Amino acid sequence: MKRLSKLLSAFLAICVLAGCGNNQATGNQSNQASKTGSQENKKTVIEYWHVNAETQGGKTVEELVKEFNQQSKTTEVVAKFNPDMYKGLMQNLQAEAAAGKSPAVVQIGWAFLNYFSNNFAYTPPQEIIDQYFPEDKTFLHDNFLPNVLGLAKNSKGEQVGIPYSLSTPVLYINRDLLREAGLDENGPKTWQEVKEFAKTIKDKTGKYGLYVQEPADNWATQSVLESNGARMITDGKATFASEEGIQAYQLLADMVLKDKSAAHLSWDEGVQSFIDGNIAMAYTTIARRSNIQTNAKFDVAAIKSPAWEGKPVRLPAGGSMLAITAKDEDQKKAAWEFMKYLYSVESMAKWTEGTGYVPPRKDVAEAENGLKAFLKENQMMNAAVEQMEGVVPWTSFPGDAGLQAEQLLLDVRDQILGGKVSVEEGLKSTEKAINELLK
Repeated sequence: MKRLSKLLSAFLAICVLAGCGNNQATGNQSNQASKTGSQENKKTVIEYWHVNAETQGGKTVEELVKEFNQQSKTTEVVAKFNPDMYKGLMQNLQAEAAAGKSPAVVQIGWAFLNYFSNNFAYTPPQEIIDQYFPEDKTFLHDNFLPNVLGLAKNSKGEQVGIPYSLSTPVLYINRDLLREAGLDENGPKTWQEVKEFAKTIKDKTGKYGLYVQEPADNWATQSVLESNGARMITDGKATFASEEGIQAYQLLADMVLKDKSAAHLSWDEGVQSFIDGNIAMAYTTIARRSNIQTNAKFDVAAIKSPAWEGKPVRLPAGGSMLAITAKDEDQKKAAWEFMKYLYSVESMAKWTEGTGYVPPRKDVAEAENGLKAFLKENQMMNAAVEQMEGVVPWTSFPGDAGLQAEQLLLDVRDQILGGKVSVEEGLKSTEKAINELLK
């Protein structure tokens, strides 16, 4: 337990050294959110926009919101799920802003930190605390390490929000299928071994050997490329189409197109296929731990992210921050009341237990009312905790080009894995297009 706690603290420190900066609301519910709040209970009603589908924390969001609403005498929260992860939330937020409206609290992925702060109105949390909640003046200082708060600062050094979710990719393995294929039940250690394992599994069992997550972002892909020595961005320019980047992407493409040992599926389909026993290994976020652990009917384990032979792993810090986009005084007050609840030790513990995210608050791991017992008993968290020395920033393209750059990377991923363009041609043309946007 002490070792896990130290590793959690180490991860938070490393992020700074690395430079880290489902309950969908109905239309009627959304329309209730207003300055005056519900006339029936005199509460201020606010919207909380999140990206947590039912299989990735959505049930926990629903539970936390319900518990908050039951105990709060002043605020009623309506949770609104945004599909397509953080990119989808950004697009929906654009439409809301164009209509002159905004939710009160939003969940922002690290890759969109700069884009969000450049394009949307928000209020730094400390500003709201200083203005309306003097009793909480030292809340952030008391409960978060300075380097952790730094994760939610933009390129200008402004505190945009508060870190909420921290994660890394891990390799989930079906030990039963590995044994059936005559492979080491402890799984592969390198990406070269992953390719060999996947082909053997396909040849001997007829099932897919690997699934690499494909949500509406490039988080997992960045990990594969950068662990081979590529860099998504260098000195403000996209540089992922290097020899190392092309080599890494080629390995993924060969497994999908040549060996047909890796599945090219949507995120939910890929994870569900792994849970159903049709895929032997799934490379995805530790935040899927709860869903996989609860529903898999085979000998399942989570192991550390594979490395490339002779090279250190580089794992982008996944997860998100919470930011306040409320406009008027009542909404801002209600937003902070809700956020303070979410950042309590008890709520943070429930969030980690329901997802797998590493808690950003510094005292949750050792608290008796926090995660102390959970971490001691839950072995699947070990892989994520023990590999934190490899954490690097999740690439956030600067300026207003962030959303377009991310979409270009998604488009080329589908083109490459769909066999419509070669790896070299696709990466080089996309790198060029992104650098045009960044000028």
